Order: sequence, then C-alpha cells, then structure tokens
Amino acid sequence: MLEKPRQGWAGLWNISFGFFGIQIGFALQNANMSRVFQSLGSSIDDLPALWIAAPLTGLLVQPIVGHMSDRTWLGRFGRRRPYFLGGAVLAAVALLAMPESGGLLMAAMLLWMLDASLNISMEPFRAFVGDMLRKDQHTAGYAVQTAFIGAGAVVGSLFPYVLDHFGISNSAVPGGIPDTVRYSFLAGGLALLAAVLWTVLTTREYSPQEQAAFEEPEQSPSASAANSLADRNLLGGAPWIAAGVFIALAVRFWGLEKEVYLLAGLLAAYGMAVIAAIALARSGRSASMLAGIVGDFSGMPPIMKRLAFVQFFSWSALFIMWINTTPVVAQYHFGSADPSSPAYQEAGNWVGVLFSVYNGVAAVAALALLPWLSGRLGKARTHALCLMFGALGFAGFMAIRDPDALVLCEIAIGIAWASILAMPYAILASSLPQAKLGVFMGLFNVFVVLPQLLVATVMGSIMKAFFPGQPIWTMAFAAATLLIAALAALRIGEAH
Repeated sequence: MLEKPRQGWAGLWNISFGFFGIQIGFALQNANMSRVFQSLGSSIDDLPALWIAAPLTGLLVQPIVGHMSDRTWLGRFGRRRPYFLGGAVLAAVALLAMPESGGLLMAAMLLWMLDASLNISMEPFRAFVGDMLRKDQHTAGYAVQTAFIGAGAVVGSLFPYVLDHFGISNSAVPGGIPDTVRYSFLAGGLALLAAVLWTVLTTREYSPQEQAAFEEPEQSPSASAANSLADRNLLGGAPWIAAGVFIALAVRFWGLEKEVYLLAGLLAAYGMAVIAAIALARSGRSASMLAGIVGDFSGMPPIMKRLAFVQFFSWSALFIMWINTTPVVAQYHFGSADPSSPAYQEAGNWVGVLFSVYNGVAAVAALALLPWLSGRLGKARTHALCLMFGALGFAGFMAIRDPDALVLCEIAIGIAWASILAMPYAILASSLPQAKLGVFMGLFNVFVVLPQLLVATVMGSIMKAFFPGQPIWTMAFAAATLLIAALAALRIGEAH
C-alpha cells in the first residue's frame, strides 16, 4: 500500500479555502434570514415554518451528493470539484436574488435554493479532506477547515454592521429589506464563488487508480451493507410508516402546528424507502442508489452511531440559536419586537456582530485550543467539555440584559462551535472506508439536518403552547440540548 504525499500548509490551505466562501453564504443566511422574513411581513411565530426548507433540503441533498460523488470521475475535473463549483454558482445566484424578493413566498423559495446549493458544495468538501490527506493529517485538515469556516462566518456576519458604519442605509420601509442586507448578499455571493474557484483551480484530485493504491483493506462491514438488505423482512420499514401516521393523527386531534405534518411525512417516506430498498436488493439490484444509501445508513459503524447521537443534540441547539437570536436580542436587549423599528434593525446588526464573535473564537480555538485539550483529555472528553461551555453560553442569554455583555456568551458558544465542526470528524475520519467516504459523510450530516427539521416543525408548537410571545425561552432549550450532547459525548470512549 502506498502512502499519500504529506501536505504542507499551502496544500491544507488550498484544500479547504473554498469552505471560507461557503461559510460566508451560510453566515449571511443564518444571521439575516429571520430578519428578511420579518421585514417582509412574517410574524415571529411563523419563522420556524419558513425555515423548514433549509433542513429539509440538506436531508435530501447530502446523502445523494455523497453517493454520487463517490462514483464520479471526470478526468482532470476530478471527483468532488464539479460539485463544489456547481453548488457555488447556484448559491451565488440565490444570494444575488434574495434581496429582490417581492414577498415571503419568493424569499422562502430562494432560501430553499440557497441551502440546496450550499449543501451541494459543502458535503463533498468534508469528504475531500479524507480524499486528499493521509490519516495522520486528518485532525490538522479538519482544524484548518474549521478555521476557514469560522473566518468565513465572521466576514459574512459582519457585512451589514460594517456597511452601516460606512453610511449605507440600515432602515427598512414596511415590506422592504435594508440596503445593508441587500449589498451584503451581493458581496457574499461574489466572495463565495471566488473562494470555491480558488480550491477548484489550485488542487488536483487523485484518480481512482491512485486512490485504490492508497487504500487499506476494507475496514468496515458496512461496505456490503446494501447486499445484506436482501436478508431483511420486506416490512422492515413499517415501524417508520406507523410513526408517521401516529404523528399525523396527533397533529389533527391535538391541534399541533400544521408544519408538524412534514415530520410525519418524512418518517413515512423513509419507511417506504426502506421497503423499496429491500425489494431492490432482493431483486439483485443492491448497487442502486436507494439500496446503497439505505444499506449504508443501517450499516453505520458503531462509533458513527454514537457520534450521530451527539450531533443530533448539538445541532438542535445551533438551529434554535440561528432562528431565534435576532428576535430574542431585539425584544429583551434592545426593547423592540417591531421589525420596522430602528431599534430592531440595530439589534439585527448587533446579532451579526455576536455571530462574528462566536465564529472568530471558533477559528482560533480550532487551531490553538482543541489540539492542546485533546492531547491532554482525549478527543471525546474535549468535545464534552466544549459542549458544556456552549450550554453555559446559551444559559447566559437568560440572565444578561446588557447587549454588550452577550459577547461573553458568544465566546463560550464559539468554543463549542469549534469542537462541533472539528472533533466529530477527527474522531470519525479514520473509521470510514475510503471508497464510501462521500456517502458516509453525507449520512453523518443527516444528524446535522434532522434536528434542524425537528426544531423547525416542533419548536413553534411548544413556544405557542407554553411561552407565547417569549422567545427568550428558546435559549433555555438550546442550553439543555447542548448539555445532553455533552453527556452523550462522554460515552464515545477514549479509544476513539
């Protein structure tokens, strides 16, 4: 078996620089879409429903793109790079069009397009690190990637704040979007495309023949998981369908929010996909995309299953933060819940600054703090400790009323964010077979997307039932879910 060449800092930079641009796009989306929706007339109670498009898109796109990119080879254009570039072009178009939205429906559709495009680019980037680096460089590779994620998010989050200080109008007429947001999306689209082009033009992927020479013997029985579907009962998907039916009935008879029907539909759809995949495997078509994805999902390595549980609760907290920070800070720290008021728009800019703080902290912590901590505590305990810092940061929103002091909360959240972006992938990378790196990274990211979808469908019902008009309580939920994730991280085991 041949060893992959060791990459210097220039190589690590080129491999991950495209993520800088992708994260600018995500930062603009995360920090500004609630503001855009409310500026166009949405009530705070409708925000989770409008955000549904984003996690649903990721849930569908990432495993499919991962499966396809594992099987793609376009000669000098490579395996993963065509997906980087195609997704970046579409995302740039969505960013340029978003400020021209004529209403909520158009904005929601563009959010769907933006998130789909960013996911098309992002998922292969995770596998790209594993493709290009030897195992002893995986931790460094994901740390550099996390640093670029943090840096890109700082730039994207600060755009409106900086433009406001340069005299660009930050006021919004009823039903309109401030110029600070409009020009931020324009600059972000161009920056995203330029950064991805840098990685596309400065890297050369290994051919299938070269990758085969680098590969070790198969590490996981999951490689043949699709074939094992043929041995399963054809009704193996029935429990998922039953769960979907139960939730749909609960929505009808208990008066839950209508968007919960989407969760019911997804459970039922997965159950039907399992039945279809088993039928395909039994008919000798185990190599089909559906059978392959379902088989790999059911055959995940044990370490991946434990990490998936941690990811689920970690990302639940993050999605709560992205949806609710602007209305929370506006109402409780700037004294206004009216999206057309100057105080609300000032709060929107300050949220951009706060988001830049946690992302900036993450960029530094990924390169300085995490390697030092993991060398002394181990990867799993380091991850648990960082998640506990994040839980404290979210809890701080409940106690602090000075908006400037919220920076302390964001520092704690930034430490958790660095670990969420780096440590699970560093733990996981060496456990996955190279030939299925794309699809397994895509399936792992399902546990990033599922909690977002759950928050988008269920959180609105919880808040209306128990805390109407009090978005501050969403931060208590975020703190609790991160604490659960931290405790679960302790179960991963030091051997990994």
